[in-house]
Amino acid sequence: MIAHIFEDLCNGCDACVSACPTHVFDLSPTGGAPVIARPDQCQTCFMCELYCPADAIYVGADQTRPEPFDPEAIRASGVLGQMRRDHLWDAPAGDLEPLKEYWRLGPFLGEGAQIAAARYKRQHPQGDPPSALP
Repeated sequence: MIAHIFEDLCNGCDACVSACPTHVFDLSPTGGAPVIARPDQCQTCFMCELYCPADAIYVGADQTRPEPFDPEAIRASGVLGQMRRDHLWDAPAGDLEPLKEYWRLGPFLGEGAQIAAARYKRQHPQGDPPSALP
């Protein structure tokens, strides 16, 4: 699930805010890095990482709970931007078509939303999970 935004790398474009299907982020009140406002709603779809042109976001692979991590170890590891590189997101126009298969994400995004809702319910048994709609 969403773990960290490296504020010094973030360019404030808010692409992650727009890309997140479950509205995990809020816009920064100062115009800087977005705020991870609803981490319980993260479905670990990695869309925020994929859309971040500054490679400033780290999402842990565990869908059920936050993972302990060291931001400086993550920075040094080279994993920032790995999602973009692995999916050829920045390939020059006409080379490869990295988006042509992304329609297949539909079932996984639905499953991710169910996982996020179940995780929220376990953590907040007294209330209903919030709607993913704004």
